[in-house]
Amino acid sequence: MLRAAIVGCGKIADAHVEQIRRVAGCEVVGVCDRELLMARQLCDRFGLRAAFSDVAELLTTCRPDVVHITTPPQSHFALARQCLEHGSHVYVEKPLTVCAPEAEQLIRLAEQRSLKLTVGHDLQFSHVARRMRGLVHGGYLGGSPVHMESYYSYDMEDTTYARVFLADQEHWVRRLPGGLLHNVISHGVARIAEFLTTDSPRVIAHGFVSPLLRSLGEEAIVDELRVVISEAERLTAYFTFSSQMRPSLNQFRIFGPANGILVDEDAQTLVKLRGARFKSYAGKFVPALALAGQYVGNVFDNARLFLARDFHMKSGMKYLIEAFYRAVADGAPLPISYREMLLTSAIMDTVFEQVAAGHSQGQPGCGTDPPSAAPR
Repeated sequence: MLRAAIVGCGKIADAHVEQIRRVAGCEVVGVCDRELLMARQLCDRFGLRAAFSDVAELLTTCRPDVVHITTPPQSHFALARQCLEHGSHVYVEKPLTVCAPEAEQLIRLAEQRSLKLTVGHDLQFSHVARRMRGLVHGGYLGGSPVHMESYYSYDMEDTTYARVFLADQEHWVRRLPGGLLHNVISHGVARIAEFLTTDSPRVIAHGFVSPLLRSLGEEAIVDELRVVISEAERLTAYFTFSSQMRPSLNQFRIFGPANGILVDEDAQTLVKLRGARFKSYAGKFVPALALAGQYVGNVFDNARLFLARDFHMKSGMKYLIEAFYRAVADGAPLPISYREMLLTSAIMDTVFEQVAAGHSQGQPGCGTDPPSAAPR
């Protein structure tokens, strides 16, 4: 039986407990939050055994094999290091740390201790994302990727979380080096990092405060971001983060020398984009019919998963947790490589540096906030 523990008992901790329980052969043996009441309420709602306000006590008393860290990003580095030093494998909610040097230190420590570390990029493991990866590895693109486009939207008007940090000038999101962007864009950046071949791509970023937020008197929260990522004479990528773009998109598009693939995370659909053109007027009719057929096929795929009780909002998280646990228990490969984690962190660092330089936001630097175990 694999023993798991949770540090940080906010909203996201519920999802972790629920998905851990879906994985055979493991149990949640304890939870921790610096506000003991938060830990106790999580225990009460899920029928768990032990609640703590001190991480060291949790580690000593419960001796977890794996610790899930679900606190604000400022505390990720210190808490993950503490758990690794105690001998526990660690699953950290995104982003892994607030800067790439901290991520590198954690990875080095995990390797020195023969322990495993992963980050919660669960959107990379949804049903459609795994189908896309299978097509790419199976050669559908006709060669190495040529271009990628990643879209990640965030509705500032219809999210309780957004209303809370917009109203609170001391909210932990505001103290991140990249502000709101720091807590949300890793999903979209990681999709691109997975397929990059160089460890030092060129990054050009432009971020700004939307007219909507400016009309509300908000000048510090950047909620619009455009990024160009490129490798010398080989691969390019665009990343778009927007709170205002409509329709709101959560998509990834990848193009090769022969064909392309479009993944829509919100609709859980995958569309294969045929590269070759049809001759004559067939090109005005056949493609539309082919696309219609693919969308109908997606409906049946999703219905099949729904009937099998494997079609839920956090199916990607469940798969990632299960894959990470296999790496811990059986020595299977890590679901997310350390190189990919570091590359994602490094790209994000560059983005935040350029956005801050362009807008003189005066955000705090890496590692300025004290560690905590507050809930997200």
